[in-house]
Amino acid sequence: MHKKYTYIWVSFVILIFGIIFVPKIVNRVRSGEIVDNDRMSKLAFIEVNGEKRKVPSFSFINQDSLLITDKDYLGKVYVAEFFFTTCPTICPVMTQNLVELQNTFKDFDDFGIVSFTINPRYDVPQVLKEYAEKNSITDIDWHLLTGNRDSIYNLAQNGFYLIANEDEAAPGGFEHSGMFALIDKNGYFRSRRDTANNPIIYYRGTVTEEQGKNSEGEEEQISVLKEDIKELLKEE
Repeated sequence: MHKKYTYIWVSFVILIFGIIFVPKIVNRVRSGEIVDNDRMSKLAFIEVNGEKRKVPSFSFINQDSLLITDKDYLGKVYVAEFFFTTCPTICPVMTQNLVELQNTFKDFDDFGIVSFTINPRYDVPQVLKEYAEKNSITDIDWHLLTGNRDSIYNLAQNGFYLIANEDEAAPGGFEHSGMFALIDKNGYFRSRRDTANNPIIYYRGTVTEEQGKNSEGEEEQISVLKEDIKELLKEE
């Protein structure tokens, strides 16, 4: 075929391709099927001084007196909290919310929960086991951990950047934040972004989905946490 006619034929094919496929691509963009993968479609990494924050090494005993470390959670998306079994205020609601997450993701082997007690002198394995049974904690990948007090407090304050202190003036004698941390399969802290495109860092664990808002006007974040867990479970 003459080169001139070859060019004409190629141009014709391109024209037809554009007529057929460009409207379909435009429609997919309008419907949200095509998104910018480098922007809002991925959950943010939490960074400090330009470095992604990762859960530091830990090693504690769970409710079955088994040694559990951070390595047991590698390959799993998990939610972490700091609590104590005799907490008279926010812990019951936090536990209720975590049980909701447990039940929502019960069929996922790569999902887990970890609860670190901030009152390890009282919360020994047997106490944690009774607490688990009382609150319908059944997931084999939900470990309630106890151990050295200073190690737990150091992990909370310097590893998770969450409040964990003994305080006689606080309800139950301990102060803690009531927030949940979300960790990906590689051990990195992750979260969704706020309206200013900044990571929210933690998720409020003290308001249930059913409540919607608490008496202070704080909105529940369990529904968005569920959505973000689903997104992380899709990651390799």
